[in-house]
Formats: sequence, structure tokens, C-alpha cells
Amino acid sequence: MKSVFQLFTAAALVTLVSSQAALAQRWEIGGGAGGSFYTANTISRDSVTAKAKFDSGWGATGYVGHNVYRLVGGELRYTYLKNDAKLSSGSTQALFGANAHAIHYDVLIHATPEGSAIRPFVAVGGGIKVYQGTGREVVAQPLGNVAFLTKTSEYKPLVTFGAGVKFNVSKRLGFRAEVKDYFSQFPREVIAPAGGSKLSGDWIHNFVAMVSISLLL
Repeated sequence: MKSVFQLFTAAALVTLVSSQAALAQRWEIGGGAGGSFYTANTISRDSVTAKAKFDSGWGATGYVGHNVYRLVGGELRYTYLKNDAKLSSGSTQALFGANAHAIHYDVLIHATPEGSAIRPFVAVGGGIKVYQGTGREVVAQPLGNVAFLTKTSEYKPLVTFGAGVKFNVSKRLGFRAEVKDYFSQFPREVIAPAGGSKLSGDWIHNFVAMVSISLLL
């Protein structure tokens, strides 16, 4: 986890140093929290099929952004996501402690110019997502004949999509509500298909709904 924060800090410094032309632009620094929800893939072996996903949980985020043009801005963002890994088949299920760290840069396109009281926006970007299994491994795990929930870390490429609304409460304070899709490759090492098992898809959606408070500089 320490290496993830170091990577985020280094990326933030690169963004700030390389954007000298942005000094005259308006910066936005903020953070927030909300709910985190995943879609499910299936893992099958012989006649047994199990849903493989991360259980509903929560997330917290921090970001540094700036306006590049009248309607276009960009922001560097870190998000911590707490969702336990889960396998389920009928009444049988296995849960395993897990979390994820997302680091990405997004381009934001606003419907109204800077300074407007209400600014709807859409966002698209990319980065990396680190999945971490944090539970205690056991020899006899439920549905172990289909897949294993493991204590390991796994880095995956990340594509982000989102939409939301910014509210400028004052010249220095902002509020936003947004929904993002953290679309990444499925973590085959954290949720590891057993030998002979087949995974239904290579990618997984992670929908995150958040509210945030921003400091406008």
C-alpha cells in the first residue's frame, strides 16, 4: 500500500511541475466518499458454475484538477476501494477480505463554463488499478474446486468513464456528485480460477457513486 501512495505522490508532482502554463488557471483540490459496486463474472468447471465478484462496499477518493480551456479540464485522482472478494454458487459462498487502489488521470468536459453555479460534466481517462487480497487463506475453502480467493496483489490497466455535477457554493468552495465506472481486467490472481475452470470474461466493471467537497484555488 505504501508503494501505491508513493506512486500517486510522484504522479501528482509530475503533473504540477509540467503544467507551468496552468499557473494562471483555476485549480481544484478535493476529496469525498461513497459506495462501490462490482458486476459479476462466472467461473465454471464441469457441472459447477460460480459467480465471481467483489461484494458491495465503499470507497474514498482524493483529486487535484485544473481547467485547461473554457469547458475542458483535467484531474489526477487516487481512489481507495474496500470490497471483499466473493464466490457464490446456490447457497454456498466464500468471502475473503480485499481492497483496491485506483490511480488515474481523467479529462473532464463541462456543459457550462468555469465560474458557473452548476457545471454538469462527463469524464474519461485511464491509469492503473491495484487489487489486493487481504483475508486469511485456508486449506478447505468453499468452492475451492472452482476457484481460489488468495492473499496477493495484482496490477491491472484501468479505463475510467464517469458523469456528474459540480456545484460552486462560493468562490473558494465547491461540491460535486458523480458516478464513475472503473473498468479493468479481471484480477485472475486475487480470484484465481482452479485448474480446468473457465472464466466468462476478461474485464470487470466497478461502479462508484461519490459525493465530494472541493477547494477552489
